[in-house]
Amino acid sequence: MFNPAPHNTQDQSAAIARIFALQQQQQWEVKASSAAQRKAKLQKLLAAVEAHSAAIVAAVKQDTRKPEHEIRITEIANVTANIERNITNLDTWMTPVDVVPSLNQEDKAQIVMEARGVCLILGPWNFPLGLVLGPLAAAVAAGNCCIVKLSDLCPATASVAASIIRAAFAENEVAVFEGEVEVATALLELPFNHIFFTGSPRVGKLVMAAAAKHLASVTLELGGKSPVIIDDGADVQKIGGDLAGAKQFNGGQACICPDHVFIKKQQQDRLIAAFDAKVKQSVYNEDGSIKKESIAQIVNPQNFTRIQRLFDDAIAKGARVAVGGVLEAADRTIHPTLLTEVTPDMLIMQEEIFGPLIPVMTYDNLDEVVAHINARGKPLALYIYSDDQANIDKILQRTSSGGVTINGIFSHYLENRLPFGGVNQSGMGSYHGFFGFKAFSHERAIYMHRKH
Repeated sequence: MFNPAPHNTQDQSAAIARIFALQQQQQWEVKASSAAQRKAKLQKLLAAVEAHSAAIVAAVKQDTRKPEHEIRITEIANVTANIERNITNLDTWMTPVDVVPSLNQEDKAQIVMEARGVCLILGPWNFPLGLVLGPLAAAVAAGNCCIVKLSDLCPATASVAASIIRAAFAENEVAVFEGEVEVATALLELPFNHIFFTGSPRVGKLVMAAAAKHLASVTLELGGKSPVIIDDGADVQKIGGDLAGAKQFNGGQACICPDHVFIKKQQQDRLIAAFDAKVKQSVYNEDGSIKKESIAQIVNPQNFTRIQRLFDDAIAKGARVAVGGVLEAADRTIHPTLLTEVTPDMLIMQEEIFGPLIPVMTYDNLDEVVAHINARGKPLALYIYSDDQANIDKILQRTSSGGVTINGIFSHYLENRLPFGGVNQSGMGSYHGFFGFKAFSHERAIYMHRKH
């Protein structure tokens, strides 16, 4: 098993080069592995996650102050379900697809899903285990070798994740590196066959540029400003609760978290009341103090300062705090906050928030909303609350986004039979379920002429 990466930069570079060379050599054995062999590796990964479950909870709490139930859902249950899904379906996914040749039906043709080779997985900080081991399970199922780079912003979780990976795999098949940005930079210099990155659009561009040097394929899971459109007649009481819950979840630090809301003026007061009621119920004690254990911290001082800047700019330009508005720098706690009187010139409407603030803009007709969305980068998620099918169709036909949930939050992400990914500014490629296996596979065309 691979020992922790050395702190000395020169030694670390040598370790990276050594392991990459080992995986380049081993990739052909791994590519030729059977479904049974791959499932055995996934079973070892599953057992390692289960064995480390208590350590996972403690580490993620230490790094993020997430509520324990969130940790158990996103960093344990979601991971184990992902691994089990790959095990259950792998035989079917690996079965070649027969194609009847159009020119000569006596010939044979097949589409074979083959491994891409040696892959790099760059993990994020917001779900530091779930968004690393999920892609890794897909990569292993597809028959690849992998190097995983864990986020340096969650060091305790990264250490546990490294222990899990090293317990489950030999370093010539799956290896892990901790460390800061220079480690990722060194890895991106190498000619990987595929790179899977989850993070910001800014860093995604750097990853794509590095991949281009070697013509490596990429899966980029990015983000963007995911809008919520509330139509006439929608259940505003439910929506207010949905939005409050979404902004409480991981402290709003999720790529598919609702970023801003469009609503009719006459509905706004009901939305404020519903949001406020849900927050008071789930985040505050009876004396009005916040339950610190109910909402994750902002990940570091830099991100807290960034969100504070967005908030201060909005207030300076005329936004009104309708709910919340308390930002505690001492322990990086931001109370779920709803802002009204928001205008497009405010920074909060131009930059991804990635925190528990939700700006609200009013509109008169859907054409205004569609124009606003289309004037900006394509979002990762789009949320529509409407009972009017004609209006739903209009929004779907005249906008583009990575995915859509109608009359709910997050559901297109949670359904593993759907592809999850972005489009253009919000990402490239998709994964989850079969689509994860496909992301780490090359669809190889094979044509066999009949014997004469």
